[in-house]
Order: sequence, then C-alpha cells, then structure tokens
Amino acid sequence: MKKIPMRTVLFRVGAVLLLAVIAYSMTIIGRGHTVYMDSKRLDYNGQIYETPYKVVVYVNDEQVAKLYDKERGMSICTGQKFAMTLEITQKKGGTEETQEVSLTLPRNMDGIILNLPALLAGLPEDAYLSEFVSAPEEEEETGDEGMTDEFGLTTTEELSAE
Repeated sequence: MKKIPMRTVLFRVGAVLLLAVIAYSMTIIGRGHTVYMDSKRLDYNGQIYETPYKVVVYVNDEQVAKLYDKERGMSICTGQKFAMTLEITQKKGGTEETQEVSLTLPRNMDGIILNLPALLAGLPEDAYLSEFVSAPEEEEETGDEGMTDEFGLTTTEELSAE
C-alpha cells in the first residue's frame, strides 16, 4: 500500500474547504427572492394605516409597479439587499414625494410580501414583512356521489341487484 504524502493531503483538504466556502457564499450572494409590494390597508395594534392614493415603485431605476389601493406589484431580487425608490402621492391630484427604502431580506423566505403603508409608517419588521404562501388548489366536485366498496374504492355505477 502506497503512503500519500502529507503535502498532498493538505492540498486536498484545502481544496475541499475552499469549495465549501465558495458554495456557502454563493447561497448568500446568489439567493433569489420574489418580493411582492402590497398597497393594502393595515390594522396593527388597533391602529389603522391607510394606503396612499398612488405609489410608483422603482427597482434599479426601472418602474416595476404603479399601485393604487388593494393592488400588488412584484420584483425579483438576487442577494440579501433590496433597494427601491417609491414615488408616493397621498391624495388624488396631490404632490409626489420620493422615498428611498433599503431592506435586508430574510434568507429563509422565498416569496416576501412588503406592506407599503406599514413600511412607510416606520412600523417594525413583523408588521410590514410576511411570507407569501400560495393558496392550495381546490378539487372540483363532480356532484356524483359514488358508492364505496369494502376496499375504500369509489364507483359511480350502481350495482345491480342479483
């Protein structure tokens, strides 16, 4: 049996550690998030936060959404930092004010919902940030009430009396 030199072992271990560090850093840097911006009224701790008349959302100097009451926009973000520019019009025909928002996105969420009225009001993260969970598809009922046999199988044909 041939003995492997210590220098070779150290190079191999170092290469494996280097690849592990690169893989971990890529999970942080390259992690993609879908960020949804909601313009919905919020009731938080008994106080109601109303939506502005119109919010125009820019990400990377590109308009991604123009939101009115009860509307949702979407943007895709790579990495943990998310920055957007909001042009806010409080009342119809009113003046626009611009606000820059930068957030650190949680690693454990894929779809992230940002409630804009809560974010603009300066509420804590648990008020404006939540995870997007898609609604499960409901099965269509055919209206046929089948018969169940002793094995738990459903049949729609009537059994003939013998």
